Amino acid sequence: MAMASKGGTVKAASGFNAAEDAQVLRKAMKGLGTDEDAIIQVLAYRSTAQRQEIRTTYKSTIGKDLIDDLKSELSGNFEQGAGTDEGCLIEILASRTPEEIRRINQTYQQQYGRSLEDDIRSDTSFMFQRVLVSLSAGGRDEGNYLDDDLMRQDAQDLYEAGEKKWGTDEVKFLTVLCSRNRNHLLHVFDEYKRISQKDIEQSIKSETSGSFEDALLAIVKCVRNTPAYFAERLYKSMKGLGTDDNTLIRVMVSRAEVDMLDIRANFKRLYGKSLYSFIKGDTSGDYRKVLLALCGGED
Repeated sequence: MAMASKGGTVKAASGFNAAEDAQVLRKAMKGLGTDEDAIIQVLAYRSTAQRQEIRTTYKSTIGKDLIDDLKSELSGNFEQGAGTDEGCLIEILASRTPEEIRRINQTYQQQYGRSLEDDIRSDTSFMFQRVLVSLSAGGRDEGNYLDDDLMRQDAQDLYEAGEKKWGTDEVKFLTVLCSRNRNHLLHVFDEYKRISQKDIEQSIKSETSGSFEDALLAIVKCVRNTPAYFAERLYKSMKGLGTDDNTLIRVMVSRAEVDMLDIRANFKRLYGKSLYSFIKGDTSGDYRKVLLALCGGED
C-alpha cells in the first residue's frame, strides 16, 4: 500500500505569537522599501492555521487586510489567484481526500456565496464537467475493503468501455475512478493490465483527450502515488519555456505541511535532481527564497 509518509517541511512554529508576527509584517512593509526577508521569515515558517490567525490579528490590530498589503508590496509572483485554470481545478479535486473536499466546499460557499459545483458547471462542459462535479461531491469510498468480484468486474468494464471497442464509454471510467476506494482501484489497475496488456494510463491516453484525459490521468496518478504526482506537477511547472508560477507556488504552499518530504524524494527519484536545486536554477529573488524555505532543504 502507500509508503509511510515522511511528512511536511513546515511545522507549526513553537512559541507562536500572532500579534507579534502581525507587527513584524506591518513594520516590514511600512518603511521605505520593503523588508522582504522579515516577511519571508514570518510567512514561510508558519503553518497555514497560524498564517490565518496572523491575518485575523493583522486586520484587528492594524485595520488593514494583510493580503492586500502584501500584494501592493510584493510584486507579481506572490499574488496567487485560482482563475479558471483547468489544471488547477484538476489538481485540487483529484488529489484531496473526501474530507478535505467537504471542507473546500464549505469554505468556497462561505467565501463566494456560491457553491463550487455551480461554478464548475458554469465554467466547464461535457465529460470534463461531469468528472469535476463527481470529484467535487467528495463521495469516494474511504474504506480499504476489497471485493474481488467487483474488482474484476470494474477492470472488465473499463476494458470493454475503452480498448475493446470503438468509441469509449466514458461514464464507466468516471464511475469507477471517482467512487471506488484506493486499495480497490490499485487492484483494478493490476487486473486491467492483465486483461488488456496495457497500463490504464496508456489506455486513457489513447481513448480520451483534452481536459477530460488530464483529469482521469491525475486521478490514476494520485491513487498510485500522490507525492509523485505533485513532483511531476512541480517539474512541469519549471521545465517548459517560462515558469508556471501559479502552479509552482500553489503546490509548494499547499503541500509544505503535508508531504513535501515525500514530494522531494519522488522528485529526486523521477528526475535525478533535487527539487531544491531545480527551484534554485529556475527562480529568482525573494520569490526563490520563499520557495526554498518551503522546500525545506537539499536532498
